[in-house]
Amino acid sequence: MTHAYTPGLRVAEKTTIRKSRVLPLPGEVVVKKGDRVEAESVVARTELPGKVFSVNVAGRLSIPPGEVVKYMLKREGDPVEKDEILAESKSLFAWLKASCSSPIKGTVETISSITGQVLLREPPQPIEVRAYIGGGVVEVMEKEGVVVETTATFINGIFGVGGEVVGPLELGVSSPEEVLEPKGIRQEHAGKILVAGSLVTWEAMDKARNMGVLGIVTGGVYDEDLRSLLGYDLGVAVTGSEKTGLTLILTEGFSRINMAKKTFELLQARRGRKASINGATQIRAGVVRPEIIIPLTEGGGAALETEGPLVETGMAVGAMVRVIREPYFGKIGKVKSLPAELQTIETEAKVRVVEITLADNSTVVIPRANVEMIQL
Repeated sequence: MTHAYTPGLRVAEKTTIRKSRVLPLPGEVVVKKGDRVEAESVVARTELPGKVFSVNVAGRLSIPPGEVVKYMLKREGDPVEKDEILAESKSLFAWLKASCSSPIKGTVETISSITGQVLLREPPQPIEVRAYIGGGVVEVMEKEGVVVETTATFINGIFGVGGEVVGPLELGVSSPEEVLEPKGIRQEHAGKILVAGSLVTWEAMDKARNMGVLGIVTGGVYDEDLRSLLGYDLGVAVTGSEKTGLTLILTEGFSRINMAKKTFELLQARRGRKASINGATQIRAGVVRPEIIIPLTEGGGAALETEGPLVETGMAVGAMVRVIREPYFGKIGKVKSLPAELQTIETEAKVRVVEITLADNSTVVIPRANVEMIQL
């Protein structure tokens, strides 16, 4: 059978998910292999060294660098408070004394008799890594982190902004064609992840953010509304670190596009369950897709039979695909054929193409690079 390999967009009702939770620096892993964890559980922690500040003590006291140590009131390793005196010149007359104080609260790191500089370091910043998904710890990497495994419903988005959030899943609309507007955002949605249909408006996003909604999963959004949410134009880069106060995931694309029926039905069936979502997206080399993970076990619950880990099988006749370029952007269909010969397209380039039957039974022929596979 003819196959073609192409990036996949996965929608799975029940599958095995593994997530590596790794510290940015070596630290302490606080769970053991076999432990059950919740999404909010801390699994590892470390401390990020504080910022370093340089103080020109020799210049402040008008002394040679080699004499700095003699005038220091603090030694290397000593703690200091903000505005506490570090060094002071000696004189018989009080008005002739000069002093140098600390600009920060921290520790004296080094005192140099070569440069006359004193280096101060702010207190370390504690960093905690949480499990992100509820499940079992299946691997422990000493001083680095863990791997957490769970049985879950898994859905890839096509684009997203905002980082990891965890909260109960709630419907903001009743059908995949419906638009989520401000009137659909209610006080009881605070602390939850809302599911929209074909579109979420800027006004709804703004109200949701102000009311404490954690995230929104929607079929589409207008690019100008996304710009309003971010406060700037988003270039081709890695998303996920935006300080928007709201994680947004698009399952279909930009503009008003009905959420795929299977996706909406899965989210509807999981209403009320705790979901973990991440809007991080990278569309260049090393593709990263936003994700929605809804564990099907709680805490120490028994494992369920799953459809197993994702196996890359490639695109074949009958496979479900989504078009990711105009003029059919966002449309979903089935692969009818995969012609082996190169064909000339409008740009006069010769490329491999795919013949797709769309939902309205029409057939289109487009470059294979313009589609992605939906792995159900």
